[in-house]
Amino acid sequence: MKEIGIMEVGGFRVGHAQDDKAATGCTVILCDEMSPAGLDVRGGGPASRESQILNPIAAAEGINAVLLSGGSAFGLDAAGGVQRYLEERGIGFDVGVTKVPLVSQSCLFDLTVGSSEVRPTAEMAYAACENASYDPPAEGNAGAGIGCSIGKYRGMARAMKSGFGSCAFDAGGLKVGALVAVNALGDVCGPGGTPIAGLLNPDCSGLSDTLEELLSDVTPAENLFTGNTTLGVVVTNARMDKTLLTKVAGMAHNGYARAIRPVHTTADGDSIYALSVGQHPGDINAVGCMAARAMEEAIRRAVRAARSAYGLMGWEALRQLDAGADFQL
Repeated sequence: MKEIGIMEVGGFRVGHAQDDKAATGCTVILCDEMSPAGLDVRGGGPASRESQILNPIAAAEGINAVLLSGGSAFGLDAAGGVQRYLEERGIGFDVGVTKVPLVSQSCLFDLTVGSSEVRPTAEMAYAACENASYDPPAEGNAGAGIGCSIGKYRGMARAMKSGFGSCAFDAGGLKVGALVAVNALGDVCGPGGTPIAGLLNPDCSGLSDTLEELLSDVTPAENLFTGNTTLGVVVTNARMDKTLLTKVAGMAHNGYARAIRPVHTTADGDSIYALSVGQHPGDINAVGCMAARAMEEAIRRAVRAARSAYGLMGWEALRQLDAGADFQL
């Protein structure tokens, strides 16, 4: 298995749009053809649109796009912009009198980072569609990742900046990739399970450990909904139906579990979509394992690419701090 660029999986385009000042944005994945898709939601606080059509017993056999956005539930209006973009181009499910674009969407909570009054809109999502291309998508502070943060168990004063990341692998022609906006309550960990970014210590001079602090609390924090939910999309050139893809999405959550700690809490809406964008033969177990590995690394890349912004320290600034430099935005 070798690492490849995310766009080498083929069969889709990616577009970002964001409001840099308000720290909110969206990322769209546009399928070249209507594609089978599955969804697995593990977090306890999701905000989503057109998720039920991905249920294996629902009639829809494929979708046209997935939209990841900020804005919490307020951001769900943004999918209308993707629908409009696709409708104008005659793309969607043919119902006889028109074609209805099928767009699934999930939102993350970024209202505490920039402006709580500015959210992704249909116009912003339309712009993301116009920006969509086969070029590698920007990572870090881009799209749905612009307002992402991690390590928020003690509030935003000790949180760190996160963002958008991607990774893909090729195993003998079978290609599987992951795209993710990392906005977790917990920390992001390295392969050995040690936090590499997340909850800062009380004087913000280095890292603490969210899980250790959570387990040591006699009285847990009353309100953990201060800006969470990690959203991911798996793309594969393997030929699969949505039943198999739902299992792939579930296996990809293993990547969340290896890279984020704690994960899937009641304060997170952690969700993963899986899209089949090709016709290559692929074993479900191989695809699922590759998806988990790609997601795990995409999460770490999202953190490493995130720059300090909005009063939040980025990963590179933390490295410099460890080396004895002062933290400055």
